[in-house]
Amino acid sequence: MNISDSRLIRQLSAAALALFFLSGCITETTKPNLAEAPRGVAPVEAPLATLQPYRFQVGDVIDIKVMMSPELSDQAIVRPDGMISTSIASDVQAYGRTPADLQRDLIDIYSKHLVQPRVSVIVRSFAPERIYVAGEVNAPGEFVTVGPNLTLLQAIARAGGVKNSAATDNIIIVRRGAGEKPVAYAANYIAAATGRDPASDVRLASYDVVYVPRSGVGNAYLYFQQYIQQFIPDSASFGASYQINPIATVNR
Repeated sequence: MNISDSRLIRQLSAAALALFFLSGCITETTKPNLAEAPRGVAPVEAPLATLQPYRFQVGDVIDIKVMMSPELSDQAIVRPDGMISTSIASDVQAYGRTPADLQRDLIDIYSKHLVQPRVSVIVRSFAPERIYVAGEVNAPGEFVTVGPNLTLLQAIARAGGVKNSAATDNIIIVRRGAGEKPVAYAANYIAAATGRDPASDVRLASYDVVYVPRSGVGNAYLYFQQYIQQFIPDSASFGASYQINPIATVNR
């Protein structure tokens, strides 16, 4: 390696080091003041006084039973437009409504054709929930569950955890609100993962997109790879070497 190559390498190394420090210092995580986990006791979830009533989602399969008139019983699927249809009722709103709400609506409609109809609404199967995780995670993608929606920590665990280049205190959750209008929320993964703020482990909604951005250090390293490292000669070496024995030379 000639003198010009050595000068170039020193300049590039200095630039990379400056970018590293300008991007921010790595902070040390402090140990939170938490109670010790119980030992030798099987964990039991504390019962809730009341649970929120279930509301139908797109893709739910519903059995509609008509007492005394079994030939009018139907099975319906909540369509993408949120509606269901039966042999008597067409385009009845189901999405976002409870089984009791839907039952009252169907009784009102069936009363126009039957005398004092007795209608039961039963959820036959639940549509799976879908969460999407992208950005600085090891296995981004779509994650499907049946039952309670994933929390932030659970979704990132499904995605293989965060990379070293992730900005864990600046995660973004994109959610479709009323009228399909996207709304962005901030989430602090590191606060939840360290126990500093367990409430930061928020529960996600179906079809949420969790985006993990790249940290300042990660951006600096990417800049180094794209604009500096490619100009370093393959034969260049950043360190000196010393001889351990007559046949082996180790770089450092």
